[in-house]
Amino acid sequence: MSLPKFIVGMIFALAIVVGWSWIDGVSLGTTLLRVVICAVVIQAGYFAIIYVMVARSAPTPADRLREAERKLNSPEVEGEKLGSARRGLH
Repeated sequence: MSLPKFIVGMIFALAIVVGWSWIDGVSLGTTLLRVVICAVVIQAGYFAIIYVMVARSAPTPADRLREAERKLNSPEVEGEKLGSARRGLH
């Protein structure tokens, strides 16, 4: 879900909470508390959904290329660090 869609949906959900509170006839403080709780729950849910989507996504070709470059530029050769091998030559 994109951020603009999320924001529009959150505004509608909060408007429904405000309308429900107004129809229920509660005080302004209770209405504000309900809106804050609803906003926190929606934000936490959005964060969790985005986290799961990112965690489940397959690596892109750019990610695989980056990982291959890291392995090629790695300072380890056959289990031995190049730094210690160079020290042995001097």
